[in-house]
Amino acid sequence: MNNRLKKLRDQLGTIDNDILELVKRRQQLALEIGTIKADAGRSTRDYRQEREVIERSRRLADKLDVSPDFAEQLMLLLIQTSLTAQEKDRVAAHGDGNGKRVLVIGGAGNMGQWLARFLASQGFEIEIADPSPKKDRQQGIAHRTHWQDGGLDHDLIVIATPLKISGEILCELATFKPAGVVFDVGSLKSPLRRGLLACRDAGIRITSVHPMFGPHTELLSGRHVIFVNLGDSKAAMDATQTAKELFATTMATLVEMDLESHDRLIAYVLGLSHALNIAFFTALAESGETAPKLAHMSSTTFDSQLAVARSVASENPHLYFEIQALNDYGTESLTALLYAIERLRSVVRAQDAEGFATLMKRGDAYLKVGAEMKQSLA
Repeated sequence: MNNRLKKLRDQLGTIDNDILELVKRRQQLALEIGTIKADAGRSTRDYRQEREVIERSRRLADKLDVSPDFAEQLMLLLIQTSLTAQEKDRVAAHGDGNGKRVLVIGGAGNMGQWLARFLASQGFEIEIADPSPKKDRQQGIAHRTHWQDGGLDHDLIVIATPLKISGEILCELATFKPAGVVFDVGSLKSPLRRGLLACRDAGIRITSVHPMFGPHTELLSGRHVIFVNLGDSKAAMDATQTAKELFATTMATLVEMDLESHDRLIAYVLGLSHALNIAFFTALAESGETAPKLAHMSSTTFDSQLAVARSVASENPHLYFEIQALNDYGTESLTALLYAIERLRSVVRAQDAEGFATLMKRGDAYLKVGAEMKQSLA
């Protein structure tokens, strides 16, 4: 038995090696395809081709008596891996940063490090300003403790600090009047409004950017980067265009909007979704039911919600508090959430089946419109 078991395991090991060799060959082919598409000026992502690959894999899996769902998930993972490699290759090949310098204020933080890597891949020379301990500093990158300690003659100055600090830095920069393009990457703009407008009024090439993804993101396909228009001044418009060009070779969707619209929408996109999950895990934690017991009673919906809630619970609580507390439109979404919960509670207490169904149907219709819109944009 032991000899037979070892023989079978050896065979599995050989097959595993063959699979990885094939994955490597597939990635190499994907990179060649990406280069050809880039040279032809075509988009990196081809949704029609992806659909054909997945449908072909499902058909073959069915013939081979392999789960078509498994085949689809496997192909999606391979496609995502290939797209990530293509995107990184394209950003590096078409980056316009050679000879240009960037100062990333707050560059030792998670998002600051992401931006430093992203801009370095385009050929920019990176300098970080951050009072982080030496052990946290990135090797091979120039570092200053305070952003005021040296010159500000960089081509780009990026602010990736906590929101309150970003607002203070912007106000100070308005007096320094650097010649390069300046932008923040804050999740909110309400606490930055005074500093952003002060820089704009000082004639600085200023814009405001919001990458709608976290610092662990690799593939930007399906992600959004928002560029906040700070008015009709030529300096501000030039800055927005420069910032957009940094992401032009990625597969991110680039969206431009005005200052007020950004925070009003973010109150729902981030504020409401965060609040809902915080309320969910707070209700669970205070329910008196133990986590192991609930794990034995899980359902598809509960597991999905639990996964999102777990992700939210592990995030930076100070950043999430700022998103709730510093948004001028923040209480609007929280009030909407309270009203929705009260409506749900009232129809359940009243045993109002028709009212409950109305809530469900209205939500279904609303969400279908959003899904159709997202599909059309893809």
